[in-house]
Amino acid sequence: MARITTLELARENLFSSESELESKFGGFDIDRIMKVRAMYMWRLSNPEMKDRQFIDEFRSRYPDAGKNVAHEYMVVVNTLLPALSEKAREFHRWRYNEMILETYQMAKARKDTKTMERAATSYGKLNRVDAEEIQQLPFHLIVVQPFMATSDPRVLGIEPIPNIDDKIKAMLDKYVKETIDIEDVEYEEADLEEDDLFAPYIENNED
Repeated sequence: MARITTLELARENLFSSESELESKFGGFDIDRIMKVRAMYMWRLSNPEMKDRQFIDEFRSRYPDAGKNVAHEYMVVVNTLLPALSEKAREFHRWRYNEMILETYQMAKARKDTKTMERAATSYGKLNRVDAEEIQQLPFHLIVVQPFMATSDPRVLGIEPIPNIDDKIKAMLDKYVKETIDIEDVEYEEADLEEDDLFAPYIENNED
């Protein structure tokens, strides 16, 4: 079975929690995802950096990686960056939740109920646990109507005219015969006597 590419792996799992990753993948695949995540965050923080600097940064973080590997990860991050811009908010939401839960657990260990209450309030506000759940409409159950083109007027409740094609032909023949014949004439040069008509205008312009 072919190994899943780093791009395919990161496209669906870049912002998954470590516990979720551990339940789905082995250590090698998790390591690939975490490297893409780290370099993705670096790219967001350093948008002015060039590809060469990306490769240098990658190799400084992972000294065992060769230049070709660094280039592969650069291509993955550059490919994912436009698509993941909408998911960045999801990542920061997850990160914030992790921080709040950690704060809550530390406050609980100290029996600091005030901090516990503030952490719980912040957690609930971020995740909108007090908001009513919006019922999703079952759009997937809507069946597209099978429309078909037809020249039968009965679908509109109109009875068709018997022998309509023959009647159309008869009317065309009738009106063609009644049409006045067009007489073709040859082109003739217009005799406008331009020299006499425009002589005053020419004389005034010359003055």
